[in-house]
Amino acid sequence: MVNKAKELAIHDKDTGSSEVQVAQLTVKIENLSKHIKQFKKDKHSSVGLLRAVNKRKKLLDYLKKNKVESYKEVISKLNLRK
Repeated sequence: MVNKAKELAIHDKDTGSSEVQVAQLTVKIENLSKHIKQFKKDKHSSVGLLRAVNKRKKLLDYLKKNKVESYKEVISKLNLRK
């Protein structure tokens, strides 16, 4: 998680920018996806996964509207679909 977030950070102590938040949510989504594949009946975690996916989608929409270059960089570095 730290590596992806550090690549997209604007400065050394950057933890709140949209780019870093998207990177952190991406790692969380990957971990929850693995967990849910193993424990299919864990509904609480699947709700958390849906919330994380929706939040990441909103942040990506914000980047796409306001910071197009940053959006393209995030998409390419995190290997996300457009």
